[in-house]
Amino acid sequence: MDVNFTAEEEEFRAEVRRFFESELPKDIRGKIELGRRVSKDDMVRWQKILYRKGWGAANWPIKFGGTGWSVVQQHIFEEERAQSCAPPQNAFSLKMLAPVMQAFGNAAQQEYFLPRILAGEDWWCQGYSEPGSGSDLASLRTSAVRQGDFYNVNGQKTWNTLGQYADWIFCLVRTSTEARQQQGISFLLIDMKSAGVSVRPIIMLDGEHEINDIFFDNVKVPVQNLIGEENKGWTYAKFLLSHERTGNAGIGACKQALKRLKTIAAQQPAHGKTLIEDVRFRDRIARLEMELMALEITNLRVLSGYAKDSKALGPEVSMLKIKGSEIIQSLAELKMQALGHDALPYVREALDLGWRGDALLGEHYKPYAPPLSGQYFNQRKTTIYAGSTEIQKNIISQMILGL
Repeated sequence: MDVNFTAEEEEFRAEVRRFFESELPKDIRGKIELGRRVSKDDMVRWQKILYRKGWGAANWPIKFGGTGWSVVQQHIFEEERAQSCAPPQNAFSLKMLAPVMQAFGNAAQQEYFLPRILAGEDWWCQGYSEPGSGSDLASLRTSAVRQGDFYNVNGQKTWNTLGQYADWIFCLVRTSTEARQQQGISFLLIDMKSAGVSVRPIIMLDGEHEINDIFFDNVKVPVQNLIGEENKGWTYAKFLLSHERTGNAGIGACKQALKRLKTIAAQQPAHGKTLIEDVRFRDRIARLEMELMALEITNLRVLSGYAKDSKALGPEVSMLKIKGSEIIQSLAELKMQALGHDALPYVREALDLGWRGDALLGEHYKPYAPPLSGQYFNQRKTTIYAGSTEIQKNIISQMILGL
């Protein structure tokens, strides 16, 4: 594999960079640059800007309104997005549900839902994990009993990300208890405004409301909202998770975090010099940078290979997910260590753009380093969500090593 970008790809990079420089709203860019809180309205506004450009879905084929970009172009776009401090798009809508709907949904579902996702009109969230059914997802118990033209849904989903903003939720539900666990699961689309749906916030260690419990109490869902065939949802779920785990490598975001780490180290004093001049700390940065370079090359090699052969993503994405998660956590740890005691204070209001603390507290919030303790605790989750590291290792041992 040639790891160098072609002249055409570099021209594409320049075009993407110019677009971000001219079209990304300054207030949104400022929030990302300073590590501040980004709202749903910010993300929807940015999605609509991308949509008007024709870049609303980098990973979608042209026939569904996507860009039709190559794997390398998608990689460049995401890298430039992170470097330009543009917010991420809603991955649940664009990178998880959409590929499933394009592959397994019917024409009516594709014609109604996909344009609305593309235009930023519908916000989707995911209903997979349940109390007692996380890594062992096949044991889920949320039931969907068919009653004529409707399913009657009862149960609970947990660790639901950003469901407080969602218009719709895609859910794995149990439609049969007669076969083995994986064969009795279906993939259902549920309107969050339906009677019987309730959302309960889960407040995290950093005080943020990012995740939720979702309850379904005799929720009526039209049968037409079933994706594919009844009791075949496990197949669709595995397809979705392969796309999610590839995205979890987070190359672009990691590169931006590495850049921020170097900035912090160049500003922090240490024994009469800056921290970046400390040989041991610089070596740790260099080691992490090399690991990130290796992950980027592996990510491109895996994706290019599957795109060339027109195959579905396979167990190799588990390697990307494991290493990407570990690098994300290592970057957070090094930034915390670089800032020292200034990394410890955490005030929720400091995540709002324009916040000004009192003089004593304000000293701990450096302009080159946003509050890091909250980020550090939040990113401990990366080795758990989308399938824990232990689960990924099991997949690798069984499906690649044949153990």
